[in-house]
Order: sequence, then structure tokens, then C-alpha cells
Amino acid sequence: MSRGIYIIANDRVKEQAIALLNSIRLYDPDVPVVMIPYDETYQEVADTLQEKFGVKVYEDLEFIKRLSQKLQEIFGVQFFARPNQFRKQACWFGPFDEFVYIDTDIVVFEKISDNFNYLNDSDFICCDYQHSGGITNVFSPEILKAGVFTSEQLQDIFNGGFWGSKKGLITEQDLYDTFTECAAHPEYFDFSQKTSDQPIINYMILKKIPRRFNIVRRPGKAPGNWAGTQKFQPIDGPKLFDPDINQPLQYLHWAGFRIEPGCPYWEIWEHYRYLNEPKPERPEYKPAKKSFLKVLRDRLRKIKAKF
Repeated sequence: MSRGIYIIANDRVKEQAIALLNSIRLYDPDVPVVMIPYDETYQEVADTLQEKFGVKVYEDLEFIKRLSQKLQEIFGVQFFARPNQFRKQACWFGPFDEFVYIDTDIVVFEKISDNFNYLNDSDFICCDYQHSGGITNVFSPEILKAGVFTSEQLQDIFNGGFWGSKKGLITEQDLYDTFTECAAHPEYFDFSQKTSDQPIINYMILKKIPRRFNIVRRPGKAPGNWAGTQKFQPIDGPKLFDPDINQPLQYLHWAGFRIEPGCPYWEIWEHYRYLNEPKPERPEYKPAKKSFLKVLRDRLRKIKAKF
């Protein structure tokens, strides 16, 4: 049985991809990694990841192109903010019998291939607390009103940046059928924050794969992983520690953030990006000062909040 990791990238996210692969290889030098091109501008990142980390490019590029075009056509070419995100669905048809998909705005703090063991008893795994915030960024309340899913089923929604499954559980026709169903009911979904693939893929997994497991529900729970969470504490590695459950993080995901000086946990990302090379000199980061009007508005807001 073959097991491996998929990522999706183009030249624009080369720096993020290097940071991710540095972290993967630090804890797991041998796990195979395949890159799905996000668009046609990917040769530079592909060459870099092949040379440094042995990453291979997904072989059937014509299939990826056909799949992407067909899925866009079902909803309409202009509907999604980032339609090429759907290219990650090529994972179901690639070389690995079991796989984990990881977004490039992530760094990991453990041997990710150990998570394949959860697939011994499940057909789909994820590892996040997306469900704890309700159905925002995935579904609208209409999906409950229509009886498409129960409240209990909606506790299995997940973030599309880190998940795993098995080859062949979803067919190409399953994808087209799911998109056709969803296109008939756009009111079921929350695209307000310009998410693209996450709502549709959640719908498909909840409909078609009943044996699901969220790793944060393991005995003893699991740590958080979103960079917007301020409570994480640095430990050796460098890694991060979740004090709420007394465990080190498995990975950190900068979903919704631009990774740049001043962003949450910048020092963690920078460490992994330059893990095996000199770190460039950067001017000291200084947060932009608030204008007088901005300060005044903030004060007025605080005053109003008291009454």
C-alpha cells in the first residue's frame, strides 16, 4: 500500500512551500510528497521542491486541467473567488492509496505520516476545530432548514487545509454530481469570506463518506492549530504548546493571514523557511501607527460598548 502527502502550489507560494517542506522533512525525511500545480505558473517551485526535497509533480496534468475546467463550468466560471483550489481534488485519483493533503500556509511539528494510522478505522480524517465556530465559512442556516444535514452531522465540518483519505472513495462522476447538486442550491453555502472549495467539499464528504474521524476528538483531545489563536506558547524546536490541553501543537495553519513580518507567529514560520540556509537581514518590523481619526473612532466604539 502506498501512502503519501499532496500539496498544491505555484511559483507565487514558493516561499510558503519551502517552509512547509522544511518542516515535513525535519520530522519525516522519507514520506513521498506530490505537488499538484495550482495553475500553469509552477515550474520554478516544482524545480526547487524536487531539488531540495524530492517532491514530484502530479503526473496526469491533462486530467487536472479537465477536472478544473469541468467543475468551474458547472457553477459558472466567475462564481468562485479561487476556482483553482478545486484542483486539490485530484488527490482522489493520484498515486497514493492513502494520503494526507496539506495547504502550503502550514508548518508541521510532527511526523505527519503517523496520522495514516487513523485511516485503519476511518475513511476520512481531518484535524481542526472548524466545527467549534458553528457552520460559518462552510454552510448557511438554510441547509439545516432544508433538512439536508442534521445538527449532529454538521459537527463533522472541517477546514480544507489539512485532511486525509483513501484513493478511489470519490469518483470523478461523484465530483461532477456533487457540484451539480450544490449549484442547484447556492443558498446552502457560506461564500461570504470568499472561500471556494471548502463549502462544496464539506458537502461532498458529509454526503458520501460516513466513516469520518476528526483527530481533535481522540482520547485526551488534541491541540488547536489556527494562527489566529493567541494563547499558544513557544517551546523548544521551535514548536508551539497549547496550554488549554497541555499538549504541543501538531501543526500551525495561517488560514486567513498573509504570512509576513508582523503576522501571528511570524518567528515560527521564518524559522522553518530558513531552517537549512542563512536567514536574510530584514529591517526591523514596526507596526503602523494609528491615525488620529482611527484612535478617535476606537475610543468612541469603546464608550458606546459600555452603554
